[in-house]
Amino acid sequence: MSEKETKNGNDCECEEGKVPDKEGKCVMPEVTFSAFVMSLNTSVLYHLGEIADPVSGKKTVSLDPAKHGIDTLMLLQNKTKGNLTADEEEMLRNILYDVKLRFVKAVKK
Repeated sequence: MSEKETKNGNDCECEEGKVPDKEGKCVMPEVTFSAFVMSLNTSVLYHLGEIADPVSGKKTVSLDPAKHGIDTLMLLQNKTKGNLTADEEEMLRNILYDVKLRFVKAVKK
């Protein structure tokens, strides 16, 4: 490993989960609506067995938590209607469409 490479594989000296700001100080990434939705999407994909556990490397399907994540995304869509940018609205709509299809496929297995 090079001097700047860390355990998270980035060329950054920040610990995992943090990024450097303009001054080079390690901080948490900026919280945005898009980042929040992507986080929920990742959680749903994990529970649908689409993403492996980072520690064990195993993929497991847990339909109840997956459905909960989808329901949360649907709640966000309903509660934020009319308050999102066109890009945010499209991203949320596309993610919901995708995870709903994946959920139906997982249930049929």
